[in-house]
Amino acid sequence: MFPGQGSQFVGMGREAAADFPEARVVFDEVDEALDFRLSELCFSGDEAELRRTQNTQPAILAVSVAVHRVLAARGALACCMAGHSLGEYSALVAAGSIELASAARLVRARGRFMQEAVPEGAGAMAAILGMEDDQVEALCAEVANGQVVSAANYNSPGQVVIAGATAAVERAVALARERGSRRAMLLNVSAPFHCALMEPAAVKLEAALAEVEISDPQVPVICNVDAVVLADAARVRSALRRQVTAPVRWADNVVAMLGLGSKRLVEIGPGKVLAGLAKRAARGTPAISVQGSADIVGFTPVD
Repeated sequence: MFPGQGSQFVGMGREAAADFPEARVVFDEVDEALDFRLSELCFSGDEAELRRTQNTQPAILAVSVAVHRVLAARGALACCMAGHSLGEYSALVAAGSIELASAARLVRARGRFMQEAVPEGAGAMAAILGMEDDQVEALCAEVANGQVVSAANYNSPGQVVIAGATAAVERAVALARERGSRRAMLLNVSAPFHCALMEPAAVKLEAALAEVEISDPQVPVICNVDAVVLADAARVRSALRRQVTAPVRWADNVVAMLGLGSKRLVEIGPGKVLAGLAKRAARGTPAISVQGSADIVGFTPVD
């Protein structure tokens, strides 16, 4: 499992790059592809600069792929892969579908397209906890009043993130609290990802994807949009375009990974968000996160 935007922190990847040559090579390749010292931003840069979407996305990609390369060099094999939003690109690189340099340039452009799609302050996202998926969907429909507001991430049972026009999202948060949500809160994000307001970004990304060589994944990769396996390059292109405006069905992705034989779910890259979500979506299946040198050295593959 590969994390998405929000898992970044200054210092991520520094240990792995210092201790493992396979990781250092990844950062060097991404720096060269972007003509930008992204590695320095990851290891010791300015937090506000790292949070800029066009920097965050290739930074998380680089860290995730670096850790994966180290594990793969030590014999770790996956029966399937998935990534949350941006993390789907990391999964596709790990599965041999997209070259690392191409993916780095692509997600940097993706970040820029998404940031430019909606004027600052015009869009928002919020987390709704303790309500069923259909209750959140109905709530969004009730408060829309002609504005965009919809589910953006189905993260785990009882946790849905919504996105849309700021006023509509604020109405949804207020109504969720009235209806007994365990918690409803606005998120500190720079744009309303995975909703219809992102259509301008999707159009630009489609054009960028047409310029990138994509191969059939060598390992099954689960699609965010509909939780099915991306079996060929054409489906990969379509999925990455659709993903920009469609919700991430992460809980369904976890179930799909279990259906493909996963005995343990391993989050690879910065943070521990996906491991935590997986423990709620796949009760009884071990879920761990691997990001630093100690995690890598202590990692033991399962049969």
